[in-house]
Amino acid sequence: MSDLDSLHVWYERRRVGTLWRNAIGAMGFRYDTEWITSGFAISQSLPLATGEFPPEAAIAHRFFANLLPEGGVRDQIVHDLKLPNTDFELLRAIGGECAGALSILPLDRAPSRERRYRPLSDEDLAGLAARRGQIYTTDPAVERPRLSLAGAQNKCPVLLQNGRYGLPRGEAPSSHILKFELADYRHVPAYETFTMHLAAAVGLPVVEIHLHTIGENRFAEIGRYDRFFDEQGEVQRLHQEDLCQALGYGHEHKYQEHGGPTFAQCYRLVREVSSEPAIDAQHLLRWQIFNVLAGNSDGHAKNLALLYHPHEGIRLAPFYDLVCTRAIKRIDEHLALDVGGERNPCLVTRAHWETLARACDIRPRFLLGLLGGVATRLREQLAPVREAFTEQVGEYPALQRIEQVVSRQLRRNAQR
Repeated sequence: MSDLDSLHVWYERRRVGTLWRNAIGAMGFRYDTEWITSGFAISQSLPLATGEFPPEAAIAHRFFANLLPEGGVRDQIVHDLKLPNTDFELLRAIGGECAGALSILPLDRAPSRERRYRPLSDEDLAGLAARRGQIYTTDPAVERPRLSLAGAQNKCPVLLQNGRYGLPRGEAPSSHILKFELADYRHVPAYETFTMHLAAAVGLPVVEIHLHTIGENRFAEIGRYDRFFDEQGEVQRLHQEDLCQALGYGHEHKYQEHGGPTFAQCYRLVREVSSEPAIDAQHLLRWQIFNVLAGNSDGHAKNLALLYHPHEGIRLAPFYDLVCTRAIKRIDEHLALDVGGERNPCLVTRAHWETLARACDIRPRFLLGLLGGVATRLREQLAPVREAFTEQVGEYPALQRIEQVVSRQLRRNAQR
């Protein structure tokens, strides 16, 4: 096997193992012996073992492919970097800075001790916004970042320090993600910011998010839950994996209707592996309730993650990517994870919640109590959150669509 068919997987400056591809492009993985003796399993689906996870088993391929962008974002990167459109080639090109703490690099490279960033001026930021966050360039004189973030929306990872943005060079870690307006969905950054603030007001643990304006464009600035600043002011990585990775599903199966995980599967996994199962399992139940009541039909398994703390163990990560999708035209309104067999959020009844409770092996009365609590809190906080949002960013009439969706769902819930 040539060096072109293998990559090394790193955790900080420690080598975790080797990723390789076979003749048809399927990827396999094996842990290094030293990592097995002193490291940890990088996924619930890839337990520490001296043997290989062969390409034929597909489990390693699914885990690492889940680190990559999807859809049109992936196509654009392939076009810009003139790459073969394969998971392995994309990981080789942009796997240096992924979600979590892993870096995937060619065999002749190790993570650099030097961290370099290109300062972003207001003019640079306005250009990024105009390009919808596309950061790759075909100019050979400009060093390309090695940034890979999963999902179908353009995301630009940056370092935010002392109020200024910097674009990572090489595999330097970022601290925040910027999401810009989309050509056909220009309200998405505002909708996500408002929905996330609403979730925080209800009591859900969420990532920090703010809406900003540059020129004629708005963008959301999102703090990464898998990054933190140490005492020296250096940004450090935390390992994480989304629930598709943890459960062994490929990104093409992130939706339940496409053969992906059910809510009960996600719930059982969190309860089994969390260091604080009672707290995290309840947060997960309330997340699903919020999705139904607040109109987020895109709450799939890749929008849930496990965070690996060095001293706190494994915890459910703060929630992210919460958007009232039902306020956006041309987006499927059906729930990504059904409630007791019902995917239409307008038709969810008490019986459906009771069925979901039994699937999760919890008392229906307990889940119905959580439902009532979230509904009450949401009703109380809808107007105050809107007022606070308006004070921060100014009038935003399109938010009325979210208020209408939430108010209708609250009325339906009360009736049923």
